[in-house]
Amino acid sequence: MIRLTNLADYAVVLMTAVAREPEQRFSSARAAEVTTIPAPTVAKLLGTLARGGLLLASRGVAGGFVLARPAAEISIAAIVETVDGPISLTACVTGEAHDCVIEGVCGVRGHWGPINAAVRAALEAVSLADLLKKPAATACTTRELA
Repeated sequence: MIRLTNLADYAVVLMTAVAREPEQRFSSARAAEVTTIPAPTVAKLLGTLARGGLLLASRGVAGGFVLARPAAEISIAAIVETVDGPISLTACVTGEAHDCVIEGVCGVRGHWGPINAAVRAALEAVSLADLLKKPAATACTTRELA
């Protein structure tokens, strides 16, 4: 199973909450209340997203966090990469240290780059604004009904 990290998932939820109310400044406490994400996690993510240029932060009584640009200009890929780094399904193509016992003889290593690019492109194609829309109804397959 391929999954986002919990932090990346929470970051998307958090950014969606901020995008729903673009005229409001979100404090860490308000964001935690609206999303039900634990307050320490919200505080960490707000800082990360602000440092990544996706949120703007202001201090003071009327301070808080707002989107750095319109929701339509923020992709899900940008959010995930801000929190988790480059989107990659395998460690062997990221340049990071990893423990792979078959690296020297692996016949598929060279194919992961295009696969990673396709996954990234799919996430890049979905904007934060898209997540604010009502989801389209999908037909259930017989497999889902079983």
